[in-house]
Amino acid sequence: MKKSFLLGISFLFSLSFGLLAQEKIERWNRIELSYHAAFQGNGYQDVEFKAIFVHRDTTLTVSGFYDGHQNFKLRFMPTRLGTWKYTTQSNVPGLAQKTGTLECITPSAQNHGLVGTQSSLHFSYADGKVYYPFGTTAYAWNHMGTELQQLTLTSLQKSGFNKIRMCIFPKNYDLVKEEPSLYPFVLQETKRDAQGNEVKVWDYTQFNPVFFRQLEKQIDALQSMGIEADLILFHPYDKGRWGFDAMPKEVNIRYIRYLLARISSFRNVWWSMANEWDYVKSKTVADWDELTKTVVNSDPYRHLCSIHGATATYYDYWKPEFTHVSVQDESPVQSPNSAAMLRNVYHKPVVLDEVGYEGNLKSRWGRYSPETMTHLIWNGVMGGTYVTHGESYMFKDHRDTIFWAKGGRFVGDSWKRVAFLRQILEEGPGPMSLSDVSRDNITSSGGKGNYLVYFGKQMQEYWMFNLPINNGSFGKLTAGTRFRVDVIDTYGMTIQTLPEIFETGKDNDYRFYDKDWKKIRLPEKPYLALRIREIR
Repeated sequence: MKKSFLLGISFLFSLSFGLLAQEKIERWNRIELSYHAAFQGNGYQDVEFKAIFVHRDTTLTVSGFYDGHQNFKLRFMPTRLGTWKYTTQSNVPGLAQKTGTLECITPSAQNHGLVGTQSSLHFSYADGKVYYPFGTTAYAWNHMGTELQQLTLTSLQKSGFNKIRMCIFPKNYDLVKEEPSLYPFVLQETKRDAQGNEVKVWDYTQFNPVFFRQLEKQIDALQSMGIEADLILFHPYDKGRWGFDAMPKEVNIRYIRYLLARISSFRNVWWSMANEWDYVKSKTVADWDELTKTVVNSDPYRHLCSIHGATATYYDYWKPEFTHVSVQDESPVQSPNSAAMLRNVYHKPVVLDEVGYEGNLKSRWGRYSPETMTHLIWNGVMGGTYVTHGESYMFKDHRDTIFWAKGGRFVGDSWKRVAFLRQILEEGPGPMSLSDVSRDNITSSGGKGNYLVYFGKQMQEYWMFNLPINNGSFGKLTAGTRFRVDVIDTYGMTIQTLPEIFETGKDNDYRFYDKDWKKIRLPEKPYLALRIREIR
């Protein structure tokens, strides 16, 4: 038996080192156990293989997987500090009753663990650090050539994004027609249909480990940059070219279990059951419910899980399998109030994973100006939700490297403004929510004495300093509170600190104005914000 332990992640590859008698492993890193064993039948279907990992207060059952050439692997991510003991179970004698011990130690400074939900409305890492999902979209980047994949990673490293939406299966769409070099299943034969078109016939009983190793390599590369991989498990963009959108139910379930056995131990993955689930005509709502439960039951670590529909098609996100809401709808981000209402309906974190994209496409969903894209993201954040970025510029035809589809380089402008907004939030005390929901459309707060006022497209010469008495869950504002104000140009990415000190006077119709009725002189331009912080 060979044991290896993932000690660190490099940009595009992992380093593993031989385990000693009792190896030390950081919390939320992963250990990989490898075994070579003879067996009869199909290693993907006929071999049962798992391990029970036991800690003094936790027991986790982890499924192993066949990696080809009589090699079997188990991957484990310890979630508790201290000693873990494990024992394998299998119907193959060479894989059964293997035992060992490992010591889980304090994680390094950059290892914050899995992202989960915080106080039911926002996200945080397992160690308690707040996580603000500022993601982008590159659906098929992992199916492009090696050079383009590397360029995508380089672009992401410089971008400030900390999440990416990406498909596991290849995509056949008007703007992405490239044939991938790797497939998740073994090709059985290639034949011609009645129209003379080439048709690939897959052996659905045989996975292709090389495909999954490439995916794992990319996930590790993303982790090294602090980026979460929001993995789309199914999608409708096949149209019979490969048939992965219409596989039999038992194949779908086997695929899910194999995928999760391989990568649920990667701390930076999310499960997106589908992109535009309602366009996958081969599956019913009952099918999606069953597949979602299969994902949750196959994941010992309970990664984030949701499902995404076509425009304004909402699933039953109240179901316990879903940790957050993932929707395609631009309506909720036309104002912060609308975004806040959506969150207050579901009482779960909301990610508007498609509100449209910056670009120049003929399709209305792909032709936002960079100003509009930035504005919608600000509206979502002010309302206590999160908005996913995308970029879809086409200058010639579908062979262009459109980031939204294939990755590559960013050629637009809103991505820089997203990084600027992320910095502002991370410098604040916590996630935002409207201070006086449904009554104040421009004032949001991340904590007591900390406000953002966002004017959006509105332009004005002066703004009378005023704040609502109510401040959500942070209590009520009182008279005599002193503040300093920064003027933020959200598109120009500048911050100017004003020299004046503002102090709340007597309350006036549920609001406090400055005791001397001071005004703030504003640049006469759109997309301005104010950061207002109490002086303690």
